[in-house]
Amino acid sequence: MGTLENHRNWAGNYRYNALEIHTPETVEQVQELVARSNRIKVLGTRHSFNGIADTGGSHLSLQKLNRVIALDRTHNRVTVEAGIRYGELCHYLHSNGYALHNLASLPHISVGGAIATATHGSGDLNGNLATAVHSLEIVKADGETIMLSRDQEDGAFTGVVVGLGALGVVTKLTLDVVPAFQMSQFIYENLPLTQLEDHFDAIFSSAYSVSLFTDWKSTSFNQVWVKTRLSDAATATQAEAEFYGATPAPSHLHPVPGVSPENCSQQMGIAGPWYERLPHFRMDFMPSAGEELQSEYFVPRRDAYSALCAINRLRDQISPFLHVSEIRTIAADDLWMSPCFKQEMVAIHFTWRDNWEAVQQLLPVIEEQLEPFHARPHWGKLFTMSPARVQSHYENLPGFQQLLRLYDPEGKFGNDFITQYIMGE
Repeated sequence: MGTLENHRNWAGNYRYNALEIHTPETVEQVQELVARSNRIKVLGTRHSFNGIADTGGSHLSLQKLNRVIALDRTHNRVTVEAGIRYGELCHYLHSNGYALHNLASLPHISVGGAIATATHGSGDLNGNLATAVHSLEIVKADGETIMLSRDQEDGAFTGVVVGLGALGVVTKLTLDVVPAFQMSQFIYENLPLTQLEDHFDAIFSSAYSVSLFTDWKSTSFNQVWVKTRLSDAATATQAEAEFYGATPAPSHLHPVPGVSPENCSQQMGIAGPWYERLPHFRMDFMPSAGEELQSEYFVPRRDAYSALCAINRLRDQISPFLHVSEIRTIAADDLWMSPCFKQEMVAIHFTWRDNWEAVQQLLPVIEEQLEPFHARPHWGKLFTMSPARVQSHYENLPGFQQLLRLYDPEGKFGNDFITQYIMGE
C-alpha cells in the first residue's frame, strides 16, 4: 500500500480523495482487492484533469501490470497488461516488425487509461485508440474475470470498451496491429483560418496525421504539423514550398510559442519509426508544457469550420489564458461512449495556463458558442457543461447504464463523476 501524500493528478490541478492506494503485481491480487473492497477505482498515469478517476475508497494502480503477454503473428494482434504505457509497447512492437494504427500526442499514457476515455490521435482514417481493441479482460465487482471480444455477437463489447473505469478493472487487452512503417513530419507556419472554409478536407487529408496549432492571438494557425507515412525505402522528404498559404518552418518548433522544441518528436522531414513521429512529444522528456489545464470539445466534421469561427470570435478572451490550442480529425467508430460514435469528428483542444479561476469562467462561454454544433467534451478533461447536456449526446447511454447495473450493481467502481454525468442521479 502506497502513501497518499500529495495524491494528485499529473498536472497537479486535482487532488484525489482516495483513502489508500494499492499496486498489485498479478491479476489474482487485483481480484482479491476488488472482491474485498467497498469502493475502488483504477488509477492510470494520472493524465485526466477532472474527477473521472477519483474515489472515496481505494485507488488501484496497474503500473506493475505492464507486460506484453503475447504477439499473435497469425492474426496480427498483441495482448498486453493494461498498465503498460504506449511508449513501452511501441518499442516492443517496432522491434518485432509491428505498429499501432495511431498514437496520442503523449506516449507516456497507459493503454488501459487511454482506451477507457477514448483518447485519440489525428487522421482522417484513424479512429481513436480504443478502436484497436479486439478483446479485453475485466475484473468485475465480485472479483471474477470475464473476457469480451469483438467476435461476440451479443453487442456488449462495443458498450464496454470505452468504459470510463466504471464497469470494472480492465487487466488485459488484445489490440490489432499493423506492419511497422516509417514516417516524416514537417511543420508549416501561419495557415489562415479562412483556408479551412474551402479546403478543410484537402488540408486534413494531405497526410496520415495532421494537427493545427494556434494561440488564438490572430486569425491564422501558428503551426500545421503534417505527419506523412513513407515507403520503406525513403530516408527523408522535402517540404512543399507552400501549404495552403502556410510556409515551411525553418527550424524545429514546440507547439507552444517560445518553448524549446527539445522534448518534441523529430521534424524537418527526417524519416523515422512511426512511434517516434506520431506523438508530438518524446517518451524520455517531460511532456507538453508542464503545469497546465486542459479542455477539449468534439464537433461533427461537417461543422468544424463554423465551430472554429465561433471560437475565433472569442480569441481576445481566450488568448491571455492559453498556452496553445490544437485541432485534429478523428474517424467515426461503433463504441457506445466514444465521442466519435457513428460520426466523423473534429477535436478542438485547449491547453490552458494554470489559472482555474479564469478558465472556469471561460469554459461556459466556449460551450455556449459550440452548443449549436452539439459539441461534446472529452471525458478526461475540464468542462462545465450540464450533465443533461452531456448525456443528450450519447444515444446508447441507456444501454451503458444497464451494463453498469449488471457489472457493478452496488456501484463499487462508481464516483461522483459517474453518478453525475452517466447515471444522472
